[in-house]
Amino acid sequence: MNYPDIGRVKAFLQSLQDTICQKITELDGKETFLEQTWERSEGGGGRSRVLTNGAIFEQAGVNFSHIQGEKLPASATAHRPELAGRSYQAMGVSLVIHPLNPYIPTTHANVRFFIAEKEGEAPVWWFGGGFDLTPFYAFNEDVIHWHTVARDLCLPYGDDVYPKYKHWCDEYFFLKHRNEPRGVGGLFFDDLNQWGFDNCFNFTQAVGHGFLHAYVPIVEKRCGHSWGERERQFQLYRRGRYVEFNLVWDRGTLFGLQSGGRTESILMSMPPLVRWEYDYHPEPNSPEATLYSEFLIPGKDWLTQ
Repeated sequence: MNYPDIGRVKAFLQSLQDTICQKITELDGKETFLEQTWERSEGGGGRSRVLTNGAIFEQAGVNFSHIQGEKLPASATAHRPELAGRSYQAMGVSLVIHPLNPYIPTTHANVRFFIAEKEGEAPVWWFGGGFDLTPFYAFNEDVIHWHTVARDLCLPYGDDVYPKYKHWCDEYFFLKHRNEPRGVGGLFFDDLNQWGFDNCFNFTQAVGHGFLHAYVPIVEKRCGHSWGERERQFQLYRRGRYVEFNLVWDRGTLFGLQSGGRTESILMSMPPLVRWEYDYHPEPNSPEATLYSEFLIPGKDWLTQ
């Protein structure tokens, strides 16, 4: 039977949150995650975990949520009218990590499951998720490694899966008002149900577990890199792009706020410190300019470098 097994999905997501938090704590070696559990009056709740002021991670948030409701917000039914009149459940793990060292990239990942049900009708369900990388001072070998992990976990599901979800990531994490990618991409997928529940769930698990395989070696390689005030100021400036994307374009932020989610958990993706500078342009041929000229290139194929 290929009917969605909500219990299995929830158990995986909670276990994934535990695994990622344990590894980030080990890497940091100084601070641990503070956990806050919360309940939502309309139904459901979650576990929000945040590590702050660590030796390596200035802030890392890894959240699990499982919310339920009788009616979806208008932003959801406008795009999916078949969901009108259905009760729903949405669950997922979402994380954003802001390292202290500017040579370690910021990163985001999430995996999620959605199901909408109505008596007498088949459920409407899908998986979504992915991971993406936002470097400040980037290295080709790191970005190639990141995309190699992404490609390899996709291969068992078809040769076309990585190119499709890599392209979707490039399109999604794009600041239209800046005409600029947020970072160097990775994977992004949504509305995944065409392979049947078991295969879709297996792929989602592969993405969730693949995140650590992609990110941890980069952290370990760059955490000892020396940096100073120049690098710090550029990092804070580029974090502004992260804030702009999450508040202007991110559908997950909008859904969370409109569906009555916990605001502190939804906005844990915001960096602890950030700055904006009017009409900033990096010095020509500087390390800062290299980010723009060699890495923030829409659609770049990193696996043919």
